[in-house]
Amino acid sequence: MKDMSTKKTFQMDSDLAGIDKALRRAGRKARELAEKTHTPLYVFENGKVVDLTKQKRKTS
Repeated sequence: MKDMSTKKTFQMDSDLAGIDKALRRAGRKARELAEKTHTPLYVFENGKVVDLTKQKRKTS
């Protein structure tokens, strides 16, 4: 009988391989949309909820 855990681990790893890239792309698109529509973009940062669009306006 073959050990299925090796196959499952490999399959999970290949499924998870592109998650970081996809999340970064989604975050970038969310920021772009918030800027275009002048709407807030809330994220959880350093234990607090912050509006990234407000931060950008302050630094610009």
